[in-house]
Amino acid sequence: MPDLLIELFSEEIPARMQTRAADDLKKRMTDGLVEAGLTYAGAAAFSTPRRLTLAIDGLLVASPTVREERKGPKVGAPDKAIDGFLRGAGLTREQLETRDTPKGAVYFAQIEKPGRPAAEIVAEVLESVIRNFPWPKSMRWGSGPMRWVRPLHSILCILSAEDGTEVVPMTIEGITSGNSTKGHRFMAPDPISVTSFEDYEAKLKRACVVLSATERADHIWADATNMAFAAGLEVVEDKGLLAEVAGLVEWPVVLMGEIDATFLDLPAEVLQTSMREHQKFFSVRNPKTGRIERFITVANRETADQGATILAGNQKVLFARLADAKFFWDNDLRIAKDDMSIWTQALENVTFHNKLGSQADRIRRIAALSRELAGATGADADQAETAALLAKADLSSEMIYEFPDLQGLMGRYYIEISGQDAAIAAVAEDHYSPLGPSDKVPTAPLSVTVALADKLDTLTGFWSIDEKPTGSKDPFALRRAALGVIRLVLDNDLRLPLDRYFDSQLLKHKIHTSSEALEEEHAAMQLILNEIADHGVFGAAFRAVIDQLDGDDKPDTEEGSFLQKLSSDLPDISVDLLTFFHDRLKVFLRDQGIRHDIIDACITMPGNDDLNLLVKRARALSEVLGTEDGENLIQGFKRANNILTQAEEKDGVEYSYGADLKFAEHDSERALFAALDKADSAIKPALEAEDFPTAMSAMADLRASIDGFFEAVQVNSDNQTVRRNRLNLLSRIRQTCLSVADLTRIDG
Repeated sequence: MPDLLIELFSEEIPARMQTRAADDLKKRMTDGLVEAGLTYAGAAAFSTPRRLTLAIDGLLVASPTVREERKGPKVGAPDKAIDGFLRGAGLTREQLETRDTPKGAVYFAQIEKPGRPAAEIVAEVLESVIRNFPWPKSMRWGSGPMRWVRPLHSILCILSAEDGTEVVPMTIEGITSGNSTKGHRFMAPDPISVTSFEDYEAKLKRACVVLSATERADHIWADATNMAFAAGLEVVEDKGLLAEVAGLVEWPVVLMGEIDATFLDLPAEVLQTSMREHQKFFSVRNPKTGRIERFITVANRETADQGATILAGNQKVLFARLADAKFFWDNDLRIAKDDMSIWTQALENVTFHNKLGSQADRIRRIAALSRELAGATGADADQAETAALLAKADLSSEMIYEFPDLQGLMGRYYIEISGQDAAIAAVAEDHYSPLGPSDKVPTAPLSVTVALADKLDTLTGFWSIDEKPTGSKDPFALRRAALGVIRLVLDNDLRLPLDRYFDSQLLKHKIHTSSEALEEEHAAMQLILNEIADHGVFGAAFRAVIDQLDGDDKPDTEEGSFLQKLSSDLPDISVDLLTFFHDRLKVFLRDQGIRHDIIDACITMPGNDDLNLLVKRARALSEVLGTEDGENLIQGFKRANNILTQAEEKDGVEYSYGADLKFAEHDSERALFAALDKADSAIKPALEAEDFPTAMSAMADLRASIDGFFEAVQVNSDNQTVRRNRLNLLSRIRQTCLSVADLTRIDG
């Protein structure tokens, strides 16, 4: 079986596209070959700045001959039908077979497709792959129609076996395949002829090209860390930058340079960000001081002066970049020391969303909500409001305009410099977190408060204007915001009735978005609505105020229609948002081994907007259902519930009361009465104390008595008094179990 080697040699491929392009080449080629009948033993793809390479081992010499039988029309069918069948099969009428079937004589065709040599199939598949390659961006060059990420120079395509090497013949837009490539652009530019992948890889390395991106990255990191260690320093780890730099060079040469002393007092994050974003330099840190003092750059060639000229040029460019950063830093420091309100006032002219107002509007909402949340998070209300008003001030700074990724971090520096407490300054950096399922969760009360307010305002705002996630689209990262709220609540063990804050914020958003439609004489109405918004009172009290403001005598006024719309729409929006949170909670808890149906069983219970309470109930139920007693209890409960439901439907009555011990005929009935009395006496105080493990355990203890009852007695006794008593006893089982969780939602 021959091995296949393909190399597509071009001008420099952007580093960010290389890995994906190598994977696409591998997948599309192997899929095309297999579809054409050529199987293989293994495949590996590689990339460098100037080449995509694919090596396939153990390819079939040729595709196998395929024989296929097709059933055609009946004998005597119209000529058009028969002729169409013949065209599809590629046969003549004389080549058809006639067979008797239960439906009469029918034509059959025996079609044989002879196999094709591997070279022919490879050329066909490769041409299709090249012409239809999924580059994120591509270009045309010359006069041909073909597109590639950069001009394609050559195609190496060979089949190698023990008896020799064969070039797969093909030509695309004037580029003819061959068995040669080129080495390093400067250090070994001459053509290289190869006979196999092993020969190819070895000759490339001698020509100063390291084919494997992983090998290049390992070499860069080893040399960089060794250089830094020799100087008593350490390289700041940056895996993303390492992967990118490995895609910029074919022959990595690691060099270490110094940062001008003028810039050493800049925050380490500023230095690191500037060097990474603009120059693709690694930062080298002094572990004793934490300062960034040097940088690592990676050249693509060796030089006679050991890289001195390259380093000098890099240091000159770096000086200009860092001079800009220092200019921004000095200007921002001046404003931070004098009056940060300049920045917050500038946010009045920065739109957050055209329906939700400016960034300044948003900050004011977050500050007000932070004050409300402070009681639940244990934060000082005044400090929470101050921290929220300052947390996003750095969005107006020059440093964030240049380096948006530093937002929050620079805010912490500026707020500290302005003289505020360190805990308030930390909020600027922490309130964006957590940004994902593995991101660190803030624990400081002030940071938790503002982080919650920020995310809750975002979610209620976009729900109020009906901009919710749909399918795979979530342009405003609302799923991430909801997960952030969930993690903040659970990791900090907060008791937070979300429904109350949803109601409050939704109403505030509606008042804001509708204020232009309300006339000035309705100022009193807006004051009352704002008061409602501060207390989140959807329900009877909310509707009572709406009715008082609206009045039966003016149902068609603009004011009346607005109020009635609020009354009818907002509660549904609030419920929909809570449902969204429950769905995100299911996804979050699934990774912790808690099934969706267990969460569903707890969601129907009171207090389902308190995520901490909900999760504690779900975890306790999950633990109980993982035991033999818990699993068997579910079966007993469902049996009791099914019998009771069928009886109530048949009799047209509800068996909710009246189970009496004096009508018990069997010891198992009396034992069940006693077990239910014992369970009820334990479950009720446990639920009041929110001691869910105790309540769940008491419920699980019913398992033996319920099993014994069903084994010993027939519920639908001929004695109607006994039957009613037993059905009422089943009702007690249902009521007792449902007081802990809705077991009807449990699967199985």
